[in-house]
Amino acid sequence: QVQLVESGGGLVQAGGSLRLSCAASGIIFSANAMGWHRQAPGKQRELVATITRGGSTNYADDVKGRFTISRDNAKNTVYLQMNSLKPEDTAVYYCASRRALIGRFDYWGQGTQVTVSS
Repeated sequence: QVQLVESGGGLVQAGGSLRLSCAASGIIFSANAMGWHRQAPGKQRELVATITRGGSTNYADDVKGRFTISRDNAKNTVYLQMNSLKPEDTAVYYCASRRALIGRFDYWGQGTQVTVSS
């Protein structure tokens, strides 16, 4: 059974930082690309950052320079370090795994709430 479990969300003031974690089980973690997505109230879910099996990263334009995605294959965990947070970063953040090189993500976590106050 595949499980992706996010943690690390919470309430933070604008300009602050949070580090999200996503622990994976039931998949060959090192063989999967991982991604962080978010969904704000009334908005569609959007891709925030991805990291390939080899460690290459990609970011949405509005988080470049502020967010960093990383992975620890020994711990089957992917992280999202979020700095200089803005109120518009408020959303539920989801991690997801993808076995294929491109395309849709296969498995999703339950999400963790991030709220940034102004």
